[in-house]
Amino acid sequence: MHWLLRRTVVTPSEVFYRSSPRNIELQRAREIAAALPPFISIVGLFVDAAPSEVEAVLAEIRLDVLQFHGDESPEACRLYGMSYMKAIRVRKDTNLLQYATQYHDARALLLDAYLPGMAGGTGQVFDWDLVPPQLPLPVVLAGGLNPDNVAEAIRQVRPYAVDVSGGVEQTKGIKDAGKIAAFMRGVQNAAL
Repeated sequence: MHWLLRRTVVTPSEVFYRSSPRNIELQRAREIAAALPPFISIVGLFVDAAPSEVEAVLAEIRLDVLQFHGDESPEACRLYGMSYMKAIRVRKDTNLLQYATQYHDARALLLDAYLPGMAGGTGQVFDWDLVPPQLPLPVVLAGGLNPDNVAEAIRQVRPYAVDVSGGVEQTKGIKDAGKIAAFMRGVQNAAL
């Protein structure tokens, strides 16, 4: 974790979704949160979680932003009175402007690839041309990003931030320091 933070990864996500190979147990999430230096925001990722599940996590861990990666309604996202991001799985017929209106108070829309039956973590890239340049909310770009394509993704979409998981892993759930360093170089090269 300290290695990541020295390389400007400033928003670690803790995945609270039992079906994910990246799912984190509450005890481990508490340990990570306690080890973080001040001013580092922590994102808690949930997929169609019952309010009681989200509240149980919030009672144990200081989360700064909630990331909803399922079919949560705008009302469900607002239920906790916290900053949130809404993940949208993008396909050809996805109306991102409509989502931006529905989730107008979201801190950002996280755009990910659509794959039937999967909430995310597909490793697939979606067609970046589907992201309208006039989207009124900040975009966090996800979906199949890796060290080889992140610079082009940033140049084309101009997102507020990028989100990566599988693209920097040795195996599912296990990050690779070399891939993370290469990914960060790609992010830095996007500005060149």
